[in-house]
Amino acid sequence: MSAKQVQPNKKQILLVDDHPVLRKGLVRLIDSKNEFVVCGEASTAVEAITLIRELEPDLVIVDIGLPGASGIELTKTIRAEFPQLAVLILSMREEALYATRALRAGATGYIVKQDAIDNIANALRETLNGRRYLSPVIAAQLQHNGPDTQSHPTDDPVNRLTNREFEIFELIGQGHEVREISEALGVSPKTVETHRTNIKEKLKLKNARQVARLAMQWLGQHAV
Repeated sequence: MSAKQVQPNKKQILLVDDHPVLRKGLVRLIDSKNEFVVCGEASTAVEAITLIRELEPDLVIVDIGLPGASGIELTKTIRAEFPQLAVLILSMREEALYATRALRAGATGYIVKQDAIDNIANALRETLNGRRYLSPVIAAQLQHNGPDTQSHPTDDPVNRLTNREFEIFELIGQGHEVREISEALGVSPKTVETHRTNIKEKLKLKNARQVARLAMQWLGQHAV
């Protein structure tokens, strides 16, 4: 977690990403634009909330794949405490499913990392002005699926999962055990098992083994 001296003539951007190398590259990219400056950096949701309270940034860029509370969970927390603060989700995921969940959580925009080099400035301008920004690959998918995609998920039963259930489903698909997931998310193993049971019921599966098998298959089909 780090903070810089505020430059009042520029829009203050807080960057939340747990990959130091990628974060450093983004800082250079954003700071190279005359109208923006990265006023602080955080690697977890807890650090991010602390810096938001301290620095009062104009916009927060949130990596969707944070350790502990995910970027989507952080977005919900930000929206609850700072309802006017713009949030731009940054993600490796080029699929509308992730963008839809981010927008539902209250994000103002969603940019894939491959798009950031060319379009980060435009994304920041749009979201700072209260307009939704979506990377072209995401916008095309949402347009193809119809304007009601956000309210009416597709037939994929995985869409029925809550954000936390979906996060655990992904971690199961990556081969993590209950205790590993509980440590990563900062919750008890019993809580993870409860979520896994809910996942099993929502996806109409018989046991934890079937949950793991489906999660691995689903993740393989949706890998970037």
